[in-house]
Amino acid sequence: MKIKFVGDVSVVHDGLKILATELGFVIDDINGFPIHVQQRKGSIYISKNQSIGQICFEKPIHFFRALGLWLEQFQLKHEFELEEEPQFDNSGAMLDASRNAVMRVSEMKNMLRKMAVMGLNVLMIYTEDTYEVEEYPYFGYMRGRYTEQELRACDQYAAALGIEMIPCIQTLAHLTEALKWNYATEMKDTADILLVGEEKTYAFIEAIIKAASKPFKSNRIHIGMDEAHQLGLGKYLERNGYEQRFAIMNKHLQAVVAITEKLGLKPMLWSDMYFRLGSKTGGYYDLEANIPDDIVAAIPDVQLVYWDYYHTEQAFYQTFIKKHQVLKPNSVFAGGVWTWNGIAPNYGKAIQTTEAALTACKKEGVKEVFATMWGDNGAETPMTTALPMLQLFAEHTYHQVIHAKTWQVRFACCVGANYNDFMVLHQFDETPGVSENNLHASNPSKFLLWQDILLGLYDENIKGLSLGKHYEQMIPQLTQAKERNPTFFSLFAFYEQLARVLSTKAELGIHIKQAYDTVHKENMQIYLKQIKVLQQELIDLRNTHRDLWFSMNKPFGWEIIEIRYGGVITRLDTVQYRIKQWVEGKMVVIEELAEERLYFDGPYQMPAESLGRNLYHRIVSASPL
Repeated sequence: MKIKFVGDVSVVHDGLKILATELGFVIDDINGFPIHVQQRKGSIYISKNQSIGQICFEKPIHFFRALGLWLEQFQLKHEFELEEEPQFDNSGAMLDASRNAVMRVSEMKNMLRKMAVMGLNVLMIYTEDTYEVEEYPYFGYMRGRYTEQELRACDQYAAALGIEMIPCIQTLAHLTEALKWNYATEMKDTADILLVGEEKTYAFIEAIIKAASKPFKSNRIHIGMDEAHQLGLGKYLERNGYEQRFAIMNKHLQAVVAITEKLGLKPMLWSDMYFRLGSKTGGYYDLEANIPDDIVAAIPDVQLVYWDYYHTEQAFYQTFIKKHQVLKPNSVFAGGVWTWNGIAPNYGKAIQTTEAALTACKKEGVKEVFATMWGDNGAETPMTTALPMLQLFAEHTYHQVIHAKTWQVRFACCVGANYNDFMVLHQFDETPGVSENNLHASNPSKFLLWQDILLGLYDENIKGLSLGKHYEQMIPQLTQAKERNPTFFSLFAFYEQLARVLSTKAELGIHIKQAYDTVHKENMQIYLKQIKVLQQELIDLRNTHRDLWFSMNKPFGWEIIEIRYGGVITRLDTVQYRIKQWVEGKMVVIEELAEERLYFDGPYQMPAESLGRNLYHRIVSASPL
């Protein structure tokens, strides 16, 4: 389509050039259909009659959303008029680049384009150690860290699209990878927490804050400080004796804020440590938590970020938002898109928690929200699976109440993909035996992929649920999704192959154990053939996953995923070896199969509405990794 923009478009000129290909239009000042553009305070307004269109906007990000809306409506109607009222001052996402997957600059630009059309105007990059700090060459070494030039390129691209990029780092805890090298020995309290009060600690913090903030136009920075559970209980305790952690936390925060003030930066931090320290149980979401008045008064000039992607009751969010507003009136809310459930996204839980949370934010006057895109335990789930949930955040940003059909149509416009095809992915973990929407975050697709079929640690959990059939039924759905969504072909090809692998592997250990217990060697011969086929299917899965990873992320971190694939593929050699010896009478007992299968009752024990949830090192073996 040819468009002629009438009016002053200087503030969005560069973004228009970027989005022309994405949205399928050409700027033609002679033959283009005229759209009158006006920047003014107030709501987003678009219209079209037979001869002219109109876009009214306040911020550049509102223009890009309005442009997407205008083009969407143009395809549907000859004439239209539409208005949207922004509900938040800022709304966006936080991209995790610290759990092994460091997104390539080209892919980040791709995400920024989609965010702009959605109308999201903030992107935080969560980097624990994945950015360069000149003074500390081992900081982020071999972890795919971003260079200053890479981050600046992303920031300039984002700015052209009306998006503020904000660095998000850690200045207290969550620093295991950064502190594992010898340079950090004298500034460690525990393995993942910095030593408060140590001079070298603050020289380090100043260096990382300078390095993290330098590439960005924004003067805002997220300084982290969440989940410092062992604060003051390591080297600090040895040096200073026991001290109340409230006091340690505030002392450290004031020192860090002094650094940000010196550098002209405005900090924000996660709020959980204040609530945890005020709770008798150490819980973040303890409604009875008591934070002393003197501690509240000592909190410096920072924004608190309330993170919560667990609750499904609007009332809980409203209560906790009010508690934050008592501490700091300009608190930010961070929800989650549940890209960290395992190897597939948990859309059910993401939708339920987001609906409740963002409705509460609007009720309580929260002005800034963002969606976290974590990649816990190796970033097995591709970050592009977050896009439907980012669209949900975007629709909440421009509407008091949203309607599912509108949300899904907008997704097709902003992302160029079929919403329902993405929703198939939640079936990997919302299986028979799991409650609706998977609110307990069961992750069978992960533990069934990585568990050893000779040990079957989760076999008792899934017995009688016909999960093999469940995954088999998903294969044709994903094949069709792959063909319908050419832009996301590699994504759906990976999940199609995952469904194929799980259709065989999910219950194979149960069948093998049954054949062993009943001394049914003929059936065991059949299973030996299935294992051989499964090995090749796993190799194919590894290859499709590798193609997808390298198209999106830097190579660093893939080695961990590949080691996991290598482990399960190689173990199948030993499984065949052990079974063949038994079948041929060379072995009387297969000790692994002779063991009684117990329900998995360990870390991440879940209620009845779940099959279980775990991390790789607890899935693959009962022995320490």
